Amino acid sequence: MNEAPLPDAARVGPFFALRTGCGDPREEGYVRIGEAYRLTGEGAAGPVLRARVEAVAASLGTDEPRVAASLAFQGLAARVWSLALGPAALSGQVPHLRPDRLWWNPGRVAPDDLWWPGVPQVMGEPEGLAGQVGTAAFVQLMPLRHAVGRAYRVLERRLWGNAASALAGSLRGLHDWCRAHGRAEAADRATELARAQLVHPPLREAGTLSTAPLGYRRRTCCLYYRVPGGGLCGDCVLREAPGRGSAQGTPG
Repeated sequence: MNEAPLPDAARVGPFFALRTGCGDPREEGYVRIGEAYRLTGEGAAGPVLRARVEAVAASLGTDEPRVAASLAFQGLAARVWSLALGPAALSGQVPHLRPDRLWWNPGRVAPDDLWWPGVPQVMGEPEGLAGQVGTAAFVQLMPLRHAVGRAYRVLERRLWGNAASALAGSLRGLHDWCRAHGRAEAADRATELARAQLVHPPLREAGTLSTAPLGYRRRTCCLYYRVPGGGLCGDCVLREAPGRGSAQGTPG
């Protein structure tokens, strides 16, 4: 294995960057990200996930844990996709970021929220580049989806819609940066790598990617409209927000 090409991807923006280098993550309040996927024996969120959802709820001013959990999932999904897609498109390699080696501080913002002490390694060739991107992301998203869905009763369909939307958002940011910096080939590669994730389960039924212009329309709603002062996201399936007291008209 080789060193991961993360410094190149970090130029795109903080979501595509990862803190690396030596140090003791626990001394700075980090936990292994795999701890965020743990549930109690009763199926409730463990302390790491619960703290993150409560922080998101406080930040958004919502009293609905389900809403905060949905949005917390989407935010972390965007980070995971960016760390996989950026290096893949720009350098043709994907970092191998395992949940038992990647550290997370949910109280910090990108790029300092995620830390790989030392130098990450890149995946090998057998899966192909699109397969490596999927593996790097889903090794995080699968257990996170299970934990959020079980602990906060967020539907699986909604969470995979959030994951697809997060991927589309990472793609747009990366694609625009590549075009602005004369990296047309990398922009096209990013689009094809993202499309490869979106045409296979579990994201296949989540929405539709368009390329002229680049855009995405999902088939579910992340529930952001239920946040005080919130509205509809640009890719939302809804055309107008239902009343906050109504659960109807909210696909997924």
